[in-house]
Order: sequence, then C-alpha cells, then structure tokens
Amino acid sequence: MLPLSLALGLLLLLSLACGVGLGATGIGRADVLRFLWAGLTGATVHERDVAAYTIVWEIRLPRVLLGAVVGAGLAAVGVAVQAMVRNALADPFVLGVSSGAAVGANAVILLGAFAGLGVWALSASAFASALAAMALVYAVARSPRGLTPLRLILTGTALAYGFEAVTTVMVFGAARGEAARSAMMWLLGSLGGATWAQVPLAAVTVAAGWAWLRRRAEALNALAMGDETSAALGVRPASLRRELFLVTAAVTGTVVAVSGAIGFVGLMVPHVVRMLVGADHRRVLTVAPLAGALLLVWADVVSRLLFAPAELPVGVITAVVGVPAFLLLMRRGGYAFGGR
Repeated sequence: MLPLSLALGLLLLLSLACGVGLGATGIGRADVLRFLWAGLTGATVHERDVAAYTIVWEIRLPRVLLGAVVGAGLAAVGVAVQAMVRNALADPFVLGVSSGAAVGANAVILLGAFAGLGVWALSASAFASALAAMALVYAVARSPRGLTPLRLILTGTALAYGFEAVTTVMVFGAARGEAARSAMMWLLGSLGGATWAQVPLAAVTVAAGWAWLRRRAEALNALAMGDETSAALGVRPASLRRELFLVTAAVTGTVVAVSGAIGFVGLMVPHVVRMLVGADHRRVLTVAPLAGALLLVWADVVSRLLFAPAELPVGVITAVVGVPAFLLLMRRGGYAFGGR
C-alpha cells in the first residue's frame, strides 16, 4: 500500500502543477513557475506580467488546490457512508445534505438572498441549508434503536427529492438568463468560483474529518460486517453511526458549499480503491483521498479545456469518464462490495 500511496502522492503533486499551467489562456511553464515563486516569496512582478500572474496565482492555483481538497473529501466521505449504511450504492449525497445545500445556494443565485454577505453569500447560504437538511434528516431518521441504515437511506432519499423539488420550483420561477445558467452550473458542480478564502476552511474541515475517520478505521471494519458482529467486537453501532453521520454531513456540507454538487466521486473512488487494496478501511482511507483528489483535479482541467473559453460543469466530466471506467472495472475485477 505504501508504494501506491507514494505514487499517487507524487502524481497528485505533478497534476497540481499541470492544472495550474493548463487553461484557456496559454502561459509558458517557465512563466508559471516564476509567478508561483513570486506569489510564495512576495517578489515583484513586472507590470506587463500582472494579468498573467493574476490568472496563475489568484485564479488557477486556488482552483486546483480546492479541487484536490474537494475530491479528497468526497472520496473519504464516500468510504464512510458506504460502511455506515452498508450499501454499495451509497455516496456522500445519499443523506440529502447536498440537495439541502442546493436550496440555499439557489436562493442566493436566483433570488438574491443574503446579499449583505457579499462574496460569502453563496457558500454561507449553502452551508447553512446543508446543516438544516442534516438536522432534519437526523430528526426524522432517528428511532429508539438509533440511526439504522435503512431509515437513514430512506429518509435521506425522500427528503432529497423534496429539496430537489423546491430547487426546481426556484429555477423555473426565476427569470431566464445568466442566473438560471449559474444555478445549473452549481447543481452539476463547478470550481470556477474558487478563491483563496475558501481553500483553508475546506482543507481544515476535510483534514479533520479524514483524521477522525482514519482513527476509527477498525470500527468501520466491524460496522461493515453488520451490527451484531460489530457489537460482538466491542463497537456500539448506534453510537458510531451517529458520530459518522455528523462527521460525514459536516464534511459534505463544507465541500458542497464551495464546489456545488459534484457527483460520482464519492461513489466510484471507494469501490475502485477497494479493488486495488482490499476492504480494510485503514488502507482504503489512506488511498481513497489521494485518488479522489487526483480524479477531480484532472476532471476540472478537462472541464476548462474541452470547450474553452466556455466551461462545462465538472460533474459532467466525472460522470462521463467515471461511469464507463467503473463499469469496466466491475466486469473485469469480479468485485463484490466489501471484498475483492
């Protein structure tokens, strides 16, 4: 596993560098390196290079870094959710958090809500509505037995349809034009609005969530085998599932608030990683974030270049590339959830 993790880590660093250098505006590699060095050291940039420097340092670099953070977060949460509900089809959005966040985001985009928050309006509204959705799912799904997998899935799915209906009404009720297009871009996921201000908060949240999940990897192994087995191994499934719900919902709400609802990463990456390293969550949670970050960085590069200078939603790329790749691996690998 260590060689694979090192290889993915090095490949991710190379991909970040490529992501900064690639874009609709051609900037030479030497200039990219020079601008990065200037940004890191505070060196002076010649007046004629200000526009190119701004593209590299203020637009592309925070974008690729945020893409890596979001991809890592979605992959790690996907692993946890699939263990939590013991369902191979589960992903970070099965709890209805992303659909709830969409209501808040589109309230800003389409209705101009929370305009007083300025550039933070979209992220703040999306995160707040994600937390509200999380609280509602928890309140409805909770039973005397705690949070059972079936109740979580059914409640999250049902409420997600309700949130999506509200979002659809908002889109159809808004004036046609750029606002509706922006709403659709957000619903399919986009890193086009990435800023330096968003990167630290998302990175800290994802890192904290991953660290907690990694520390609980042994308990996740037990939980994936069923409640009776995990209880026999000294794990309290109801308590662990409640903690997992809070952690995964917080991480999902954070990444969705800054990137929109980028689908398929949290579903595909955990399965692909299990094919490579087995079902042990200690291994899966080490490799999956690197693989998720790598996938999303390159998906974003393709979304920028395919119809440049126009951009596709990055969620379209993850689906177009991920669906056939995932189906091919499933057919070739003889893979079953939880093992090889």
